Amino acid sequence: METLDAEGITTKPAEAQALVAAPIAGSVIPRTGWTVAVDSFQTGNEGNKVLDGNTNSIWHSKYSPSTDPLPHTITIDMKSTFNVNGFTYLPRQDATNNGNIGQHKVFLSTDGTNFGSPVAFGTFLDDKSLKVTSFETKPARYIRIQALTEAGNRGPWTSAAEINVYAASSFTPPPNGLGKWGPTINFPIVPVAAALEHDTGKVLTWSSYAADTFSGGPGGVTLTSTYDPASGIVSQRTVTNTNHDMFCPGISIDANGRPVVTGGNNAPRTSIYDPASAQWISAPNMQLARGYQSSATLSDGRIFTIGGSWSGGEGNKNGEVYSPSANTWTALPGAPVAPMLTADGQGVYRADNHAWLFGWKSGSVFQAGPSKAMNWYRTGSGGSQSAAGNRAADVDSMCGNAVMYDAVNGKILSLGGSPNYQGSQGTTNAHIITIGTPGSTASVTKINSMSYGRMFANAVVLPNGQVFVAGGQLIGNPFSDANAHLTPEIFSPANNQITKVLPNSIPRTYHSIALLLLDGTVLVGGGGLCGTCSTNHFDAQVYTPQYLLNSDGTARTRPVINSVSAATVQVGGTLTVRTNSAVSSISLVRYGSSTHTVNTDQRRIPLTPQNAGTNVYTVVVPNDPGISLPGYWMLFAINSAGTPSLAKTIKVTI
Repeated sequence: METLDAEGITTKPAEAQALVAAPIAGSVIPRTGWTVAVDSFQTGNEGNKVLDGNTNSIWHSKYSPSTDPLPHTITIDMKSTFNVNGFTYLPRQDATNNGNIGQHKVFLSTDGTNFGSPVAFGTFLDDKSLKVTSFETKPARYIRIQALTEAGNRGPWTSAAEINVYAASSFTPPPNGLGKWGPTINFPIVPVAAALEHDTGKVLTWSSYAADTFSGGPGGVTLTSTYDPASGIVSQRTVTNTNHDMFCPGISIDANGRPVVTGGNNAPRTSIYDPASAQWISAPNMQLARGYQSSATLSDGRIFTIGGSWSGGEGNKNGEVYSPSANTWTALPGAPVAPMLTADGQGVYRADNHAWLFGWKSGSVFQAGPSKAMNWYRTGSGGSQSAAGNRAADVDSMCGNAVMYDAVNGKILSLGGSPNYQGSQGTTNAHIITIGTPGSTASVTKINSMSYGRMFANAVVLPNGQVFVAGGQLIGNPFSDANAHLTPEIFSPANNQITKVLPNSIPRTYHSIALLLLDGTVLVGGGGLCGTCSTNHFDAQVYTPQYLLNSDGTARTRPVINSVSAATVQVGGTLTVRTNSAVSSISLVRYGSSTHTVNTDQRRIPLTPQNAGTNVYTVVVPNDPGISLPGYWMLFAINSAGTPSLAKTIKVTI
């Protein structure tokens, strides 16, 4: 944890409330006959205390007369093999939090010797609540918990009151050929919003003023947590200096790679995160207070926003634009919200939420949904609006998804959604929307449907132009995991088909997130943030697409980008890419953000590589900044087998 009070970042204190996490989809295993081995204990606080059913007794690592250093481990022998899919850890329940587990790893074994890679890792919140960890089912007799840090950094101790282990009713080994789900990543918050930090690929996430709820807060406080895929470390902060509870915001990553976060619980506010300094910065309030609005970065680097009647008053949430260079918001009275409203049964409170926005040519914005009516918005001289036609025969599709998977050709995939924010069924509908000259009618083609009707899902464009969609539920029911879809699907632009891939075991519904990572995998997490409900998911997982795996599930050898001629390129500029082996395609994918099904930052540009020598290629970045939006992009090189490299980061300028 960090304590940078002078910059408005303070350590989260231990909380008195009891947080409630989503239950494990299994049954608790009776602990009769189990034994415990620990690396360290204080006399009177032996390891077997975690199995005695007494929440007032604890295991505690040795602290007197000398102290054993971290890390500490506890290994439980369950005496039989079970289909293990989770565990709970109850911290000590007395007057102190000394020894609460912070950073940790969890391992399973069938023989007590070979534990392999972790099934879960991350950081627990420093409080007394029951910590609940679900993971993909695996047969095991032994479970080992390794405590890497003490949650409050009070000393090199580890303690625990009770540990229980859960088992699934059955286990079928996951088939090969459908991708792979990784270990559970535990967060100290429910990650409801997220943005990818440029260059490092760290995932910045946040909840609200509290780890598990958004309502009843004091205002001006946001809990954040950052996951570093390179180190596996999950860190945490409390942000107060911007006086902004950033729950339910609009998010856009600006031309300098800074997430610009607007509205939400503190509806007028604007906060900007600077990855270079790792600091939050206050920006001017918006002209209109908003929550559940969307925003989009424009071809000239400004940011457009519209809608957002969830907070700050209802109705007439017309467009406005933010200039990062001038640090000002300007109202656009000629950009009315009315043409993009859905016919939601709850009225405008829901009807102007979560617009599908795409910054495009000449400072324009294309609004692809969720209303069945599509629109163009212009952002100069007070703004203007014109109709772009209907999305074929599609219905209003609130809380569906739209992804620009081929920006060069103006191709957008729309998926699912529902006529109403809650209480109606998500559709299986899928359409390809093609846009061109701003103001023209968009072309819409209905393609084969998804296998599942989805809303509250997340969709992510992959380096090869495929689109991965995960989570969601059939009938919109915020803060419920009923009718949750555990089987993701992938759209392929090669044949416009959508196919099912490997299921996971943790529901991702309302308030879930998903982002493409630098290694071509997808982080999927969160859901809930509803206080004492049973759907708070303090975790995430990474999905590895099949393009990174051999047919037997082992990792493919991937091409390597040895160098790129420049880290910054102007639109229309040329890059020289050197690889360790032959590649057949190269693409750019813009760094993304995610909240409430919306990711207006991501888009993909397929580049045309020209041979310039052995394993040397030149590519030209499209010269229209409406296609090549200014900002940070991931550059991937893909070989003839379809396997992408690790990304190099490129900044595109105008």
